[in-house]
Amino acid sequence: MCQSFRLPRALPVQHAGFKLKFKLGLGSRHSSSSLSLPDRSKSPAVANVRSPARVRDHRHVNGPVLLSPYSFNCLSIPLRSTLNIIASRRAFTRLHAPRIDSSMTAGDENMATKALDKDAKPADILNGDIKLPTARAEGSLDPESDEEVPVEAEELKDALGRPPPVNSNYLPLPWKGRLGYACLNTYLRYSTPSVFCSRTCRIASILENRHPLQNPDEPPHATKNRPDRDQPADIARGQAFVESLGLANAGDLVKLIRWNDKYGIKFMRLSSEMFPFASHKEYGYKLAPFASEVLGEAGRVVAELGHRVSVHPGQFTQLGSPKREVVESSYRDLEYHSEMLQLLKLPPQQDRDAIMILHMGGVFGDKSATLDRFRENYAILSDDIKQRLVLENDDVSWTVHDLLPICEELNIPLVLDYHHHNILFDANEVREGTQDIIALYERIAATWSRKNITQKMHYSEQTAPAITPRQRRKHSDRVATLPPCDPTMDLMIEAKDKEQAVFELMRTFKLPGYDLFNDMIPYTRTDENKPFKPPKKMKKNGGFVDLEGSVPPPRTIPDEEVGMGGPERRVYWPPGMEEWLRPAKKIVKPKAAPSPAKKIKAEPTATETAPETPAKKPARAPKRTPTSAKPRTKRKAEEMESTPESELSSLSVEQDKVTTKTTTSRRSSRAKKVNYAEE
Repeated sequence: MCQSFRLPRALPVQHAGFKLKFKLGLGSRHSSSSLSLPDRSKSPAVANVRSPARVRDHRHVNGPVLLSPYSFNCLSIPLRSTLNIIASRRAFTRLHAPRIDSSMTAGDENMATKALDKDAKPADILNGDIKLPTARAEGSLDPESDEEVPVEAEELKDALGRPPPVNSNYLPLPWKGRLGYACLNTYLRYSTPSVFCSRTCRIASILENRHPLQNPDEPPHATKNRPDRDQPADIARGQAFVESLGLANAGDLVKLIRWNDKYGIKFMRLSSEMFPFASHKEYGYKLAPFASEVLGEAGRVVAELGHRVSVHPGQFTQLGSPKREVVESSYRDLEYHSEMLQLLKLPPQQDRDAIMILHMGGVFGDKSATLDRFRENYAILSDDIKQRLVLENDDVSWTVHDLLPICEELNIPLVLDYHHHNILFDANEVREGTQDIIALYERIAATWSRKNITQKMHYSEQTAPAITPRQRRKHSDRVATLPPCDPTMDLMIEAKDKEQAVFELMRTFKLPGYDLFNDMIPYTRTDENKPFKPPKKMKKNGGFVDLEGSVPPPRTIPDEEVGMGGPERRVYWPPGMEEWLRPAKKIVKPKAAPSPAKKIKAEPTATETAPETPAKKPARAPKRTPTSAKPRTKRKAEEMESTPESELSSLSVEQDKVTTKTTTSRRSSRAKKVNYAEE
């Protein structure tokens, strides 16, 4: 573990103590590399490799920064990654890092965890060696987060020295299975109104909504109509609030499934956050009977369209944990997911295919002891959970070779995740890549066929700048190819762009459904009604309100068609163009700064002495007030018409005297001089 520190840009980092060279080839990421490290026993140093596109600022930790006495050669890292020098976490935390103990206040604990979570390794979090708040720990383990990943020098050395992967050239074409994505639809998420199934809240919001609204006759508002904490609280009122979020999430599931079907996607993972805090120890609740109807309607749509759904409990649902509270929390979480799937009331085969994917979790120092605890806790699970439970290899602790024997022993299907396998595998059995794992396909498929469940696999790819295992855990926005799997199975695409990653594969390989969608018009939605804003009362017209204008116009698009892509089916956005989903931002040009009327006086130097008394400002000349509102030239012409000829000569002489006294800076040199005396 390490804490990263930003170095000044101009700081030279050259020394013979750390040498790293790269030779880039066309056939692989590194065709050859050489790395020599100095002795790290005196002062350890680590390297932080990050993508320059996602560099974020670091907060400085109080106390001196411990850096190695060695300087470093500038690295020419492939894919334009950057190198930062950072101090060893182990050496630094003993002296300066904040510690979390029982005597700390909530604010101190929050600050301490913020200092720790950036550098916490996934294995340490899963094993419970580092205690972080649940939300922050899940964010550190999330393979689709944008947070940077600090890297130790030894980790970098091992990553650069690993053999290149050996991949199969087999493509499962023609494709006959189902492609799916997880939880969120990017197009519907940014539609108006937004459609998604993961609305959530904080426990503080549940407690706050136990109080009645300030104005019960009006709908709740973030600022104008909030709960009144001066009035007595009611637990049922807070429960109704959190249940309303779950009903809204489950209600959007119907539209999401129909949207998928319209564009040829028949497989989806349901969000575990559909019903917030349903498995919580204190604030948890059962889904029946309040959610039975809405989930039953979603199940009827899934059955009607022949889709497949699944769920994936979180990283901290661990049946092999040595902590009793973690195991009890895992039981509650599995029961919650089981009830949600049962309330869908799917037909027999679709119900069997509605599985719950689970990771084994941490190792806790001993894999065999962890497996023994898993066997013991698995035995007391309900029959429905046992029928649905599926294990998946991960990229932190458990390989395919670790899990396949216990899956065969306990009759549990095994999900092969190709991305996880490329990061963590048994080097004594297989090489990195998709070629060698094909030898285990038969045994993996048998774990599914014994339970008569349709087999599925997971596929994702690492981000382009990733080098070390922790960096490679991050999912890419989209995937470039298909894995060498059975073309009749179901394949879950785990990518940040969700349904767009499935569309990309459809277009690349002309898979079924590739002709069902078209490109979006940038920043434009043709499948939404225009937002209506009622007119406001204006002070200028005496508070008059236009009653005709206050009536919203009729909706041109029915509610069931809103967000469905319109008749032209424009729902695809190219890679990197996620901003097309939102309206274009209005660019307000700044007004030009007015030119200064007077020159700014130069500031007095230190040698100049200030006057004892301030100088008086010269009095301004009084403004000339015109005798009439007519323009000057028109007024002059009228005066001239009313003036007799005898007086014109004297008038012109006086005018010439005035013009000689005034400066000529304001008079154009091209102006024609008229001598009225000659006329």
